[in-house]
Amino acid sequence: MDAAKNKYSIIVPTYNERLNIALIVYLIFKHLRDVDFEIIVVDDGSPDGTQEVVKQLQTLYGEDRIVSYIPPKFNPYAVGTAYIHGLKHVSGNFIVIMDADLSHHPKYLPSFIKKQLETGASIVTGTRYVKGGGVHGWNLMRKLTSRGANVLAQTLLWPGVSDLTGSFRLYKKSVLEDVISSCVSKGYVFQMEMIVRASRKGYHIEEVPITFVDRVFGSSKLGGSEIVEYLKGLVYLLMTT
Repeated sequence: MDAAKNKYSIIVPTYNERLNIALIVYLIFKHLRDVDFEIIVVDDGSPDGTQEVVKQLQTLYGEDRIVSYIPPKFNPYAVGTAYIHGLKHVSGNFIVIMDADLSHHPKYLPSFIKKQLETGASIVTGTRYVKGGGVHGWNLMRKLTSRGANVLAQTLLWPGVSDLTGSFRLYKKSVLEDVISSCVSKGYVFQMEMIVRASRKGYHIEEVPITFVDRVFGSSKLGGSEIVEYLKGLVYLLMTT
């Protein structure tokens, strides 16, 4: 399939990303010059002025390229809910999910698209844990925690991918709609459940190495409670998949 025949809808959940959203949008446009795409910004009522910046971006790039949606109040930790809302407003046949905090660099998007076109994959996911991938800006403890969480999940769930908790992915729209409808997790466990259920359903999954960069501006929304939820989610998936 030719990339020119496809349209890519990029869903970007935001909460207090005023300092990041303009740069991430600029970089997406820079790296996808010859691709038909739209950016769906799903904002959880950010009090820092994120929505005002998005309005300015719509004036600059056009409301057909930057779609802003403010859903009924949802938990900014519940990333799965943001994607469900975003799906209602996409017009593309492929969906990209990525973070707004610059931890997912848009320079990898052409590699995602190329990999999908070459393999016909249903899902292309970015991975930190193969040759060419990595993490920048994390201390040793956070690296060990992340790596340990993935190794534990690999051992128990056998998902067939190296990075279960990554949230930088390209989906065929129909596949995302199918998989997301069977997921119950809403927090950071959501990403793991999505890829595990996709694997169990037999969808073709490919990986692209990426370097994850810790957020430059703003504060991380990951806390101790999310680690507990991750462990609960792991047990849930072990029992239900």
